[in-house]
Order: sequence, then C-alpha cells, then structure tokens
Amino acid sequence: MNHLKESGTFSKMGVATMIMMASIFLSRVTGIAREMVLAALAGAGTEVDAYRVAFVLPEILNHILASGFLSVTFIPIFSRYLAEEKEIDGWRTFSNISTVFGALLIVLIVTGMIVAPIVVPLLAPGRQDPQFIALAVRMTRITLPAQFFFFAGGMLMAVQYAKKRFLFPAMAPLIYNIGIISGGWLLGRRLGVEGFCWGALAGAAIGSFAIQILGAVRIGIKFRPVIDFTDPDLRRYVLLTLPLMIGLTMVFSTELFSKFFGSFLSAGAIAWIDYAMRVMLMLVGFFGQAVGVASYPYMAQLAVQGRLSELNDIINTILRYLSIVIPVSVLIAVLRHEIVYVLFERGRFSPDDTRMTALTLSCLMVGAIAFISQTVVNRGFYATQNTLLPAVFGTIAVVLSLPMYWMGLTLFGVAGVGLAISASALLQTVFLFSVWNRRSNNTAAMGVYHAYLNSAIGALVIGAILWWVHGAIRMHLDGQTLITNLAVISIVSGVFVVLTGLWGWIFKIEAIQYIFNRLASLKFRIKS
Repeated sequence: MNHLKESGTFSKMGVATMIMMASIFLSRVTGIAREMVLAALAGAGTEVDAYRVAFVLPEILNHILASGFLSVTFIPIFSRYLAEEKEIDGWRTFSNISTVFGALLIVLIVTGMIVAPIVVPLLAPGRQDPQFIALAVRMTRITLPAQFFFFAGGMLMAVQYAKKRFLFPAMAPLIYNIGIISGGWLLGRRLGVEGFCWGALAGAAIGSFAIQILGAVRIGIKFRPVIDFTDPDLRRYVLLTLPLMIGLTMVFSTELFSKFFGSFLSAGAIAWIDYAMRVMLMLVGFFGQAVGVASYPYMAQLAVQGRLSELNDIINTILRYLSIVIPVSVLIAVLRHEIVYVLFERGRFSPDDTRMTALTLSCLMVGAIAFISQTVVNRGFYATQNTLLPAVFGTIAVVLSLPMYWMGLTLFGVAGVGLAISASALLQTVFLFSVWNRRSNNTAAMGVYHAYLNSAIGALVIGAILWWVHGAIRMHLDGQTLITNLAVISIVSGVFVVLTGLWGWIFKIEAIQYIFNRLASLKFRIKS
C-alpha cells in the first residue's frame, strides 16, 4: 500500500473526503432541522404518513432512471475519455445521454402524475382511508417534477466528480434541505405538510440543477441537444445502468418496504420509522456517503488502469476504518430516547411519538454499519463497470429478507420493521462483499472481518458500561426536559470518548489510532 501513499492518492482522496464530510454533515444537520420543523408543525399522524408515502412514486421513478447512480455509471465512461485525452468525445456522450434520458424522464413524470391515484394506494395497502389517499396523491404530483432536476443535476455533478471537483456538488443536498425547511416554514401554516413538498421542488431546482450548471460551466461544459441511438457509449451506459434500474438496491428497498409494511400498523407508524431513519442516515451520510463519494473517482481511475490490487487496498483500508461506526451505533442506541426527545419532541410531536421513534431507532442502529459499508463495497463493483452482479445479488438478498419484514411486523410491530431493515441490510452487505472478494481475488479481506469482529466485541463491552452509566445518571437527573436530556447526552458521550480512546490505545485499534493521528496532525498545524 506504500505505492498508493507515495503517489499521493490517499492524500488527495483525504482532501476530497473532508470536503464531502463537511458537506454531508451540514446537509444531514439541515436534514435533521427539516425533520424537526416537520415534527413540530405536523407531529406523526395521518398527514405526515401521507407526506412520507408521497415520495415513494418519485423514488421509484428515480430508481427506474437510476438517477441516484449517475455518478457511478457515467463517471467511468467519462473518465476513460479524460484518460485518453479525448474530452470532446466525452462531452458528446454526455450530451447524448442527457438528451435521451431527459426526454424519457419527462414522459415518465407526466405519466406518473396521471396514474398517481391508481398507484399510490398500492404503495401503502394498509391505509385505504380517502383522506390519506387524497393527501398522498396530491403531494406525489407536486414532488414528481423534482426528479427531472435530480437527473439533470446528477449528470452535471458526475462530470464535476470525474474532474475531481467537489464543491458545487457538495452544495446540492444542503440547498435541497434548506428549500424543504423554507417551504414548510413559510407555507406550512396555510398549506399544511404540502408546503414541504413545494419546498422540496424548489430545493431540487436550485440545488441539484441551477447551482450545478454553474459548476459545470467552470469546468468547461460543452453541451448541445443530440439524440444518437447508434452511439456505442449510449449502449454501454444503458448496459451499465439497466441492472440498477431493475434491481432492488438497499436504500431503495428500505424506502419502499418501510412504507409498505408500515402502512399495516397504526397511524403514525410510517412517520416513526422515517424519523428514526433520518437519524440513522445522518450517521450513514457522515461516514459512508462522504467516504464513498470522495473515493469513487480514484477507485474508477485505478479500475480503468487495471490496478485491481490497489483498488482492493483502498476498499479494505476504508472498510477497516469504518469499523469505528459499530461502537458509535451502540452509543446512539443507549441515548436513543434522549436524542429523539431533543430533536423532535415539541409542538405536535408527543411523548408517545418520542417513545416509538426511539424504539425504532435502537433497532435500526443494529444495521447502521451495513448501510455505511455497502456504500464502499458497491462502488468497487461500479468502478470496474460491473453493475450487474451487485444488482442481481442485492435483489436476491432483498427478496430473501421479505419474510423478515412480515415476521417482524407480525411479532414486534414497528420495532420488528426496524429490525427487519437492519437484518436485510446486513444480509445484503455481507453477501455482496463476499462476492466482491471472490471476483477480485481480495486476499486481504479477512483483515476487514477481523476489524469488524474486534469492533463488535469492544462495542458490547463499552455499551454495557454506558448502559450502567446511563441508568445511574437517570437516577439523579430524572425528568424529561431539554436541559436534563442534553446533560445525559453530554455525560454519556464523554464517557464513550474516554472508553473508546482507551480501547483503541490498549488494543491498538487501527481506526481509533487513525483518528488520534489526524487530530494530532490538526493540532500541530493550528499551533504552527
């Protein structure tokens, strides 16, 4: 791995990662702020359930066009032209793909708006009351056009990533969340939850599209509308993207099944699951998404150059460092009630909503490490332009997890759905990583398993101590106020930092030592 360090790949990737971590951290903070405003204004009843379901059909449309995968499917194609110094040809391919799929998407959006009254009840079959369906259909029609901005913006962001430019793409989720917050805050009292949908549409238009045009102009975009079905790169793009269009990915299946199975529970259950998911996904975004997005252009470059062993070095190193997420997940599970209270319990969000959301959150934290790790594992396949295997094996894992959802729903209600989401994520990630290891001859993969096992053992010990500390503090700081809950979070988190630091120092845990080294380096730079 020294050759990677000497070449500066990890150094450059580290800078990109810091940019993306800052961006994603801010976007997750604003995302949580968005949920806080929603919880205060609307709580977790029928209207919020309808709001959550309103995003399912747009999400399906997004999945069909694989808009969320544009960076991982188009970057290798565009990067090849850059490596061969044929940038003009790369821009022609960009124009062709953008025009063909953009036109197709507009047709699908119009169709979706027409068939929404038929499709929406099928997405939440447990909820058939007319008020719920009418709300969900209306809000679905508002949010559908945003998918065009996500697609067009995704193409614009992909070319920026390919040129190692991350600033403007990093702004997209932040502006999107600010748009939703603004829509809810300014329009919520007059339009109710529908105001958040209008905010989402505006946020997508500005953050994912308009701002990205500026970023693309700065790297010299050359676009003209063109439709050329004979272009071999268009066919290559379709072949790369088709498996992602028809496959069931982890995030997509989670969004779909959480609403589908949650609809069979009492009113508010869909909202409880989604509020808990937003908290969990803040952790996923800060660790997994930031590292995955920042590292992918470098992974794609190594794959294009045929340097597979170096690609495995990057994947294994990142995954070992991500093992730190396991004890962090335990910390969040211990503090679940306090975290949900501080974030959401105000306005129409009741103590019962806090209790049920916190219960779901603890169940989701079991699988948080899987959600984070899969962002890296999948990108290994995508970097080698192999989208078929992750789509096939991911879909198999999703199908195998369906009985878990029904069993969890039947036996444990909303907590069972949370556990099923975690079990499904763990199954998919382990499955895909084992397939990757065999395909790429990743002989050092055992080091990743050892790192995760050691982290899990350490997390159990640390979690047991934190549980005792939490109970002891609660005996002296009883009561549900913002101050007491913040105090509990602060004290328990402080104990966690000390215990985790000791654990990393005594047992020489690679991820902990890396964090200490980075902090020491930062401290030295500040002093100098």
